[in-house]
Amino acid sequence: MTVNDIVHQLGLTVFGGEKGLDREITGGYVSDLLSDVMGNASEGDVWITLQTHKNVMAVASLKEVAAVVLVKGLKPDHDTLAQSNEEDIPLLGTELEAFDVAGKLYALINKNEPI
Repeated sequence: MTVNDIVHQLGLTVFGGEKGLDREITGGYVSDLLSDVMGNASEGDVWITLQTHKNVMAVASLKEVAAVVLVKGLKPDHDTLAQSNEEDIPLLGTELEAFDVAGKLYALINKNEPI
């Protein structure tokens, strides 16, 4: 599954990093604490957060996440958007709460596995 697949299936907004839409997704991670993400997120994860500042993209690049999803209709700062485009890491958005988008993402990634 690619980032582009979840954009279409979850109706996500693409703010930036369009060149990375073909990245493969291996999992997901939900956290608003940057140090937590640095210590625990994995390469290929979709990171779900409400943080909108440019340090988000620095951590996303460090951890090589597949994409970042901003929740609750939040919009990225100008610097965050610029960093997303520079790093080619898709920066996405949704009106959904983190809980809801995480559940939908989980269902897509694990659709062939029993709960």
